[in-house]
Amino acid sequence: MKEVIDNFSDQSELYKKFRPVYPKALYDEIMQWVDCRQLCWDCGTGNGQVAKELAAYFDQVVATDISESQIRAAFQKKNIHYKVERAEKTTFERHQFDLVTVAQAMHWFDQEQFCREVKRVTKNGGIIAIWGYGLIRIDKKVDPFVERFYREVVGPYWDQERRYIDQHYATIAFDFESIEVSKALSIKDQWTLATFEGYLNSWSAVKNFIKANGQNPVPELIQTIREYWPNDEKKSVEFPLFLRLGRVENEK
Repeated sequence: MKEVIDNFSDQSELYKKFRPVYPKALYDEIMQWVDCRQLCWDCGTGNGQVAKELAAYFDQVVATDISESQIRAAFQKKNIHYKVERAEKTTFERHQFDLVTVAQAMHWFDQEQFCREVKRVTKNGGIIAIWGYGLIRIDKKVDPFVERFYREVVGPYWDQERRYIDQHYATIAFDFESIEVSKALSIKDQWTLATFEGYLNSWSAVKNFIKANGQNPVPELIQTIREYWPNDEKKSVEFPLFLRLGRVENEK
């Protein structure tokens, strides 16, 4: 099985504060396919952002992550049950989940082993939803600087798994009956420059850059784009969302 990669345990609060929030349209797209809403598994839950939303749809939500510090910092609700577990090898009983979700985490998993585990623990006919988001878009003046920072400055410091994000999860292992996604989805928000800077500092590539070079590359980028983005101005930001939906047939 693939070695565990944990890039976020040492910055769980930063991750919780600055990660973008998924829109209601994403959950609407997924939930239209889910007939029974007793039990859901949110895998790679991180700060519990998705689990918190799913708790409004399901009687019970089980949310797992390999990072104990992320779990400690997660959003709390009475019907969310957090566990520190590997995605690919859980302690769950067979055939119990109506929906399995993975948000911006599938690229870290041993994908084929995870698919087998999903088939083991999901009800026959249950749904799996795996999604992520691409590079932030702001405006025509700021975007070229962000693109260069992403590709050239910290580009060499991304883990190799980042390629699955750049490919919009088109090449992940997905051994399920595919369901066509009916519309384009994106995350839209209004951010200050300070929020944008906090988000950049949550990137694993930035953390890897600092570890290798002893300095943070983010302040230089922020200083460069400050001319186009005053501190007190809120700008519209957008992340393209990509979603893989499937129906699970149980293992024989």
